[in-house]
Amino acid sequence: MANQEAFLEYIRNGYTFKGEHFKLGCAMLNGEVVTGADVLLPLKTLNRHGLIAGATGTGKTKTLQIIAEGLSDASVPVMLMDIKGDLSGIAAAGASNAKIEERYAKIGGTYSPTPYPVELLTLSQEKGVRLRATVSEFGPVLLSKILGLNDTQAGLVAMIFKYCDDNKLPLLDLKDFKKVLQFVSDEGKKELEKDYGKISTTSTGTILRKVIELEQQGAALFFGEKSFEVDDLMHIGDDGRGKISIVRVTDIQDRPKLFSTFMLSLLAELYATMPEEGDLDKPKLVMFIDEAHLIFQEASEALLQQIETIIKLIRSKGVGIFFCTQNPMDVPPSVLGQLGLKVQHALRAFTANDRKAIKQTAENYPLSDYYKTDELLTQIGIGEALVTCLNEKGTPTPLAATMLTSPRSRMDVLTEQEIDQLVSNSRLIRKYNQEIDNESAYEILTAKLEEAAEKAEKEEAAAPARKGRQKEEKGMLDKFLGSSAGRQAARTLASAGVRALLGVLGLGGRSRR
Repeated sequence: MANQEAFLEYIRNGYTFKGEHFKLGCAMLNGEVVTGADVLLPLKTLNRHGLIAGATGTGKTKTLQIIAEGLSDASVPVMLMDIKGDLSGIAAAGASNAKIEERYAKIGGTYSPTPYPVELLTLSQEKGVRLRATVSEFGPVLLSKILGLNDTQAGLVAMIFKYCDDNKLPLLDLKDFKKVLQFVSDEGKKELEKDYGKISTTSTGTILRKVIELEQQGAALFFGEKSFEVDDLMHIGDDGRGKISIVRVTDIQDRPKLFSTFMLSLLAELYATMPEEGDLDKPKLVMFIDEAHLIFQEASEALLQQIETIIKLIRSKGVGIFFCTQNPMDVPPSVLGQLGLKVQHALRAFTANDRKAIKQTAENYPLSDYYKTDELLTQIGIGEALVTCLNEKGTPTPLAATMLTSPRSRMDVLTEQEIDQLVSNSRLIRKYNQEIDNESAYEILTAKLEEAAEKAEKEEAAAPARKGRQKEEKGMLDKFLGSSAGRQAARTLASAGVRALLGVLGLGGRSRR
């Protein structure tokens, strides 16, 4: 009993905050909930990023849902990357049942089913607001990194962007970029080399193949107009709650390059457009990336470095990023070290590699006098997790085995009819879902090449007529020279020519007086 009282004091001291906060759950000791040992999350440090990890079926998605609801209630806009397609239910109210009532009897508080303000977004043809960016906005540096180009190839991409800027050739979509690549390796090569430097057709061929590979993963849908404005992620509803934007990406699980392209573009755009904020009382935006291993899968060293840099810097803009994945080892150590909040659900120890991963995971958490972390990681139940976050001073809070609250929104997906209703009420659909194909590099270069080809055809057609005239003129001359008048004219010209030549040489004789 004394041990339980000491534990209660330990948790209360570690999880008491002055600023705004919300309840994540209640701490447990020896498998039992300790009444009053509330585990709270301070809004002030949620821009320090976070991790939600655990084996399949342990409750990661529900934890993501709980934190998203808490942020929305605190007027913080949220963005969710929905890979599995099971987050749309946040837009509808949940329903109480016996298990939920039993859970709240243990952790305290009451359960009140609540729907949340939701906007559905998409990278593909799914129902929702279309997310796009132009190739020009993506820029030569990010494009080179996502294509995995070497320094020489990246330099050529930068040259192409400069040429397009100088010659007013807008790069809006991938067909624009491909057309320019083809142009600079053929008809336009001499023009570019005169002003911008030597161009290797081997390099342009390699870049073109990599662009086609990206295109095959569906990136043609992402690049284009109208570009999505990050301000549209920052909406606060009329009731004061933050809008939850759900990006539906269920159909790009097998296209990691498209997923990482979008994420890198979005993070870069957020960093470029949002002002420096310093220490805020709560974040301006929090982003959750479900199945986060897809970002790092097949990512080059340069791309990983770019992601790490943005994650380090973007928190000063008031943006928090949460990675949701099965194993913390899916996240590179350089990124893992930046994550302030850690919610670790159960891990499974089926193999020697699993046991090794569990020991490594346990070492990422604060030491505790109350838990054997590596053992507890395999024992905690569904809807329970090990939690530690940063307090208002930036110091890690005590490790707490926590029975989590339940989402107040629906723990299931919306029906097709509900999705249709949600989409039809969206003002952003009308803003972004119109197909726009403005004149750009593709159309301008195509017209230029067609004009050159038409000119060449005309010249080629005119060539036989010129030859005919020349032949006719030669025939007339031959006929004249063959006549008696022609022969006389030739003799006269020859005699005059000889006299002129002798005169020049001083041998023309004396003139008669």
